[in-house]
Amino acid sequence: MNNKGELCIGMAGAGRATELHMEGLKRFSGVPICLKHIIARREEQVMAAKKRYGYKFASLSFDNLLNDSEIDIIDICTPPYIHSKMIEQALKAGKHVICEKPLTGYFGEFGDGEPIGLQVTKSKMYETVLKDLEDLKKIVLSSNKKFMYAENFVYAPSVVKAAEILHKKKSKILFAKGEESLKGSSSPVAGEWNKTGGGTFMRTGTHPLSAILWLKQQEALARNEKIFVTNVLADMSQITPNLSEYEHRHIDAHPNDVEDCGIVILSFSDGTKATLIATDTLLGGSKNYIELYCNDVVIDCRITMSDLMSTYFLDEENLENVYISEMLPSKLGWNKLFLEDEVIRGYADEMRDFIESVYYDREPKAGFQLAYDTTKLIYASYLSAELGKVIKFNNFSINPIKDWWAGNVIYKI
Repeated sequence: MNNKGELCIGMAGAGRATELHMEGLKRFSGVPICLKHIIARREEQVMAAKKRYGYKFASLSFDNLLNDSEIDIIDICTPPYIHSKMIEQALKAGKHVICEKPLTGYFGEFGDGEPIGLQVTKSKMYETVLKDLEDLKKIVLSSNKKFMYAENFVYAPSVVKAAEILHKKKSKILFAKGEESLKGSSSPVAGEWNKTGGGTFMRTGTHPLSAILWLKQQEALARNEKIFVTNVLADMSQITPNLSEYEHRHIDAHPNDVEDCGIVILSFSDGTKATLIATDTLLGGSKNYIELYCNDVVIDCRITMSDLMSTYFLDEENLENVYISEMLPSKLGWNKLFLEDEVIRGYADEMRDFIESVYYDREPKAGFQLAYDTTKLIYASYLSAELGKVIKFNNFSINPIKDWWAGNVIYKI
């Protein structure tokens, strides 16, 4: 902390993830904070972010965050191919870490054929990622600092309310379904495996995957059961390259060696199932939901698009700076607006939990084990799709130790 008793934050990155974290942070004032230093790769970008968010300093060097003794928390919002290195450096420098999803992935090694998504086997990727995860786990465990996984779906109000219902009714989730789909990505490198570590399932499928894993944790806790992921079966496809140039005009997906459609089926040790969907083929905004079919209740968590407000526009005059929804190509006609987006999608409560976890020295709701499990399952899904068969696990535990709203959640590692 600085001499004013404020928690000081250092931000790595100045893109969309940074924007979402900062918008969430603006809505929380329970702990005094200092926005100390922001870094990014491009000077024009980082200086604009410094001005927009109110950081005291801006630069192009991550070392400036590591070497600043006042900085308590480093928020990593960079592309995922440098997450592992930054996590290691930050923890060894004595900083608490917030890491945007995904935790890590496979981004290529010396001698790999190009493009790696087509030339490198998913078995090699899976084994390499597992080793990376184990190395990160040792670093996190050897540190006395917090690791906070920025998975916003876990903090979305509808998902949190679903967890409360599961706890109170002790319901059994018989089948779960989750999806995040949109019309592609605004990132120019979204189609390249060596930059993203995968396609749409890595970029967006990670959200419903983590949320359903977390909800199964809450079910296990409420019912005093042990629940494990026993196997995964997946299909990963490229659909949009089959379109003509004219047919492709409304879709922003341009996959080179990654998938633009991912479908994953999880099996759990209690005989229940979950299906995850992620596509770059959805027009009209982004679609995010979790559905739970339980023995005594059905829970439908509609994260976006919501029904809080609808508009009908005949033209877009004077609407240039009016935010309607994410990935919306046009504001004409009927649209469902994203109201309180930072709250509905969980970013405000996510950042509140992270800041309070450091300030009050408690464990975050979304910690390292959730990040570990999600990443492992993503790459097991890629392996399943390549081999065309089920990938089985011996003991894939998803059980938390303590009730997250009665105290701390500490995930087994």
